[in-house]
Amino acid sequence: MLYSPESLEAFLQAVETGSFSAAARKLKKSQSTVSAAIANLEADLGIVLFDRQSRQPKLTAQGQRVLPYVQSIMSASERLDEVSVRLAGNIEPRLSFVLSDLWQTTHHESILKRFSEQFPDIEFECLIAEDEDVVDLIQSGRAHVGVLRVQERYPLDVTASRLQPGAQMSIYIHQQHEFAARQSVEMDELHTVRQLCLKTYKDPTRHAGGGPVWSSPSLLMLLEMAEQGFGWGILPRWLVEQFGHNLLKELPVAGWPQLIDVDVIWSNKVPPGAAGRWIIDRLRAQR
Repeated sequence: MLYSPESLEAFLQAVETGSFSAAARKLKKSQSTVSAAIANLEADLGIVLFDRQSRQPKLTAQGQRVLPYVQSIMSASERLDEVSVRLAGNIEPRLSFVLSDLWQTTHHESILKRFSEQFPDIEFECLIAEDEDVVDLIQSGRAHVGVLRVQERYPLDVTASRLQPGAQMSIYIHQQHEFAARQSVEMDELHTVRQLCLKTYKDPTRHAGGGPVWSSPSLLMLLEMAEQGFGWGILPRWLVEQFGHNLLKELPVAGWPQLIDVDVIWSNKVPPGAAGRWIIDRLRAQR
């Protein structure tokens, strides 16, 4: 039996967002259209996917069993789209690449050099953003390919693939601060000092520790704040080593440094063309 892609998508969005109305807003369709699509899928399958007795629809036991199969179907569809792009060789006239400062520049500099040789006529743009801002730029179509810290979950219209290597993060403070001379520092002690915290445009309410906070959506700006002695921050080691001025001290805090995983992401609704897929493939091939 053939199942409508719209019905499968409506089902997954309802699961992700928790309601038919939220799924409708995400899909930019009316709630009645989404409800009808899910009802049609239930009719095609001959089972009830959602318990509609409560205020918000809840997956039934049958719906829980069906969910991974629907996810597999949609993933296979995305992979088919990717293959078709590669085979067609359609090169987009413009490519926007959004990059996190977490990831060391040496990981992508060689790729961009080869990209300039492979696609000399394409208009290329490189943006800098972090976390939710990267996802938002991809979802809005403002950027086509993004590299960011691994997120706990991604929207259904975003595909992610793990990159190697990850990013080493550590805790830094100005070398003249009293903590810089310590053999060990407790995290509770750090919370008595101003934290320089990453806060994105998309989520400006992100909470840091228990103490005073200065924030910025830019890791490079946080590095500059730390060098001015305004507080301590969690920063990529490579960023401090390459762009710092030997003014910061890496603090000996239990559990640090930490290796942060990194993903490359792109939209599966409007997937990148041949140039974007070329960059994604080269990023994933790095070790």
